Amino acid sequence: MTPDAELPALICELCRQFYGLGWVSGTGGGISVRGEAGVFMAPSGVQKERIAPQDVFVLDGSDLSTCTVVKPPANPNLRVSECQPLFYNAFRMRDAGAVLHSHSVWAVLAARLFSPGGEPATFECQGLEMQKGLRGKGCFDTVRVPIIANTPREAQLTESMADAIEAHPDVDAVLVAGHGVYVWGETWVKAKTQAECLDYLFRATVELHRLGLAGDAR
Repeated sequence: MTPDAELPALICELCRQFYGLGWVSGTGGGISVRGEAGVFMAPSGVQKERIAPQDVFVLDGSDLSTCTVVKPPANPNLRVSECQPLFYNAFRMRDAGAVLHSHSVWAVLAARLFSPGGEPATFECQGLEMQKGLRGKGCFDTVRVPIIANTPREAQLTESMADAIEAHPDVDAVLVAGHGVYVWGETWVKAKTQAECLDYLFRATVELHRLGLAGDAR
């Protein structure tokens, strides 16, 4: 486990990397990592590529039914992430060590392919090598990622996300139609790895459809 003292700087570094990938532009997206002292979480509504270690919240990780700030950021104007209850779904239901939320355009387009009207559905791909980066998956397996309908406020997704997690125990992600994707893992390294692999799979599937080769990805 990464030492608590290193987690705020790590979260800032990952947010900068995710910004470069187009995952957290326009203040969107976020990340949280569990440590010994609690849950370390990037703040809400700020440019993620510009946050500093002193901007990171530390929340109580012993009671995942509520949000209790153990250590606030230096700036009192910062707010706890809108993603907090959704991050806690993965912590509580999957014992995740880290969760990230991406607004990747590939996640949005992939969800649109399988959910044209934004309704609950399931993304599918098969036969792609990067599937091997997902927990328990091989390149010839079929990967299925649940898609849930979007809501006006992030917290309103909590129940439908929890239902999707329960219905899909073999996958560590939930797509939100017209919005993005939540991805988690046992550690921040595994969460990051799976997020990168899934983004590749989303993009490959979108491009295969665009090229009329969708049969190769389904």
